[in-house]
Amino acid sequence: MRKVAMAMAVLALAGCGEGKRVEAPRSKPVVTENQPRTGAIAAQEWDVWVGPPDHKLQAITDLTAWLLEHGFNFYIVKVDGKDEVLLGPFATKAEAEAKQALLNEKMARAKKTDTESQVIEHKAAQ
Repeated sequence: MRKVAMAMAVLALAGCGEGKRVEAPRSKPVVTENQPRTGAIAAQEWDVWVGPPDHKLQAITDLTAWLLEHGFNFYIVKVDGKDEVLLGPFATKAEAEAKQALLNEKMARAKKTDTESQVIEHKAAQ
């Protein structure tokens, strides 16, 4: 029953904001006294891409419902007209790899073999 309720909630929310562009959440970099105070801080950020092997078509609602159910925060971006699910952004590659390891561990426990993940460089919104 819980899965049905979760699926209904995801489907209901999927229609919200139809036609609106979704942008990745932006985290503000922390400026310490050791860092130079220039106009922009060139910090590299990382994401974890989650999807089917070889980027094959999969119902995005199934994937996002599973991620929600297992406690993962994600966002969806359009790349070349296709929706992609990303976890992040993370400040360091090590943080992204740790989240990916946790995701892979939970997917293995759930015997979810139709999904893979990889750490990618965060693409800033244009």
